Amino acid sequence: MDVMSVQDAAFLHVENGNNPMHIGSVAVLEGPAPAYGDLVRLIAGKLPLVPRYRQKVRFAPGGIGRPVWVDDPHFQILYHIRHTALPPPGGRDELRNLAGRVFAQMLDRSKPLWELWMVEGLKNGRWAVISKVHHCMVDGVSATDLLTVMFDSTDATAAQTLAAEWSPQAEPGTFTVAAHTVIRSVADPLGRLRDLSGGLRITAGPRTRLAEGAALLRSLAEWSRRSATSLNGPIGPHRRWSWAEASLDDVKVVREGLGGTVNDVVLAAITGGFRALLLHRGEDVSNRVVRTLVPVSVRADSERGVYNNRVSGIFPGLPVSIADPRERLAAIAGQLSMLKASKQAVAGDALVKMAGFAPPMLLSLGARLAARTPQRALQTVTTNVPGPQYPLYVVGRRMVYSYPYVPIMGSVRISIAIFSYCGRLFFGITGDYDTVTDIDVLRDGIEQGMRELVAAAGGSVADAPRARKKRAPRPTRPHSASPDGQAAVRSGKR
Repeated sequence: MDVMSVQDAAFLHVENGNNPMHIGSVAVLEGPAPAYGDLVRLIAGKLPLVPRYRQKVRFAPGGIGRPVWVDDPHFQILYHIRHTALPPPGGRDELRNLAGRVFAQMLDRSKPLWELWMVEGLKNGRWAVISKVHHCMVDGVSATDLLTVMFDSTDATAAQTLAAEWSPQAEPGTFTVAAHTVIRSVADPLGRLRDLSGGLRITAGPRTRLAEGAALLRSLAEWSRRSATSLNGPIGPHRRWSWAEASLDDVKVVREGLGGTVNDVVLAAITGGFRALLLHRGEDVSNRVVRTLVPVSVRADSERGVYNNRVSGIFPGLPVSIADPRERLAAIAGQLSMLKASKQAVAGDALVKMAGFAPPMLLSLGARLAARTPQRALQTVTTNVPGPQYPLYVVGRRMVYSYPYVPIMGSVRISIAIFSYCGRLFFGITGDYDTVTDIDVLRDGIEQGMRELVAAAGGSVADAPRARKKRAPRPTRPHSASPDGQAAVRSGKR
């Protein structure tokens, strides 16, 4: 029985019908598609490497402690690995619409918090895997490690690992869960005092540390005064999901010609996308920034392979008022350099550790309140996760590309995740269904923003995505439900 960390529990507590808190991806693989049973046997053989996938959440009675992980005595892998197909013609639009419906559904909290959907019927004989895993289980970096575990780095199919017999530990009773969480709630703050003493050194010490702390406070004060735009407001339960892509070679051209880091270039392209979106909506972009949360991993090298959340964040402003791509990149690069120097991400991690002193019941109430509080000072979330630069395989089939999914919540209507794989950058864009009907404007603006940067650096985009045919939007949530309470999506089989 493992007690959730403060941060992991917060991701669980903020979830409600309008705020499903899972992350995911859509991976497209070369064909032909394997037999459903072959995929099930492959994943079953990997489960001993990821024990959390056979554990479920138990809540402490009355909220007296944080939730705990326990083995699921009724675990059935066929429930978690679904089987479905796309309607003709099986193109990218059909796949995006299906993924949007799947991502809109909450995971069943009475079972381990993950799903895989095997999707057949794609063009060119390809097939896809849609994955969902709750954010209380993994953050972006550890999810990438998990991806490399669940997928293979070779196309060999003959040596599949047979699933070993698994005997779950006896599920603890209510009294045991309550006693364990109470004991942990008393013992944890003692350890947090030691952690916090290191975090407090952020502002203690030389004058330079104090100056950095003052700069951070000024940045946050400016952030809180930013006016809201149409990017903020109430969200519903339905989702639009789209994707964009670019080449790491193009990023290299921009860096060599204009300077900056990979993150600087990516955020500059995204800034171009938001500028295009706001202009399309007829909004004034002069003297305006789009404030974004950029999650930053604070995971130590010794923590690689530990599947939990070790993230903090910085809060740069995307300068949508700047039309020139060179100036836009320079503004972002300078801003991120300042934020890194101010130790904003480290300070954020210290605040997370301080949250561990709050009684778990108050923490859960506070997390729920945060999800309902209008977040006018924050317009979006952008998270960039580096993936493997070598091919991955599933049952001997090579993964062609993989687009990431991150949720939206509260009053933030758009989020963007970036995943790099085999020389490509894949942007997954999540939007509220009712208020982000123009999500494709943002998608096209991101790709155009990258082309503008490459041109400004004196290069040319060698592999620009093809022009897309416009289609009428489709709902992202079905109206019927299957007997087990999960929404029926394209008559999926198990």
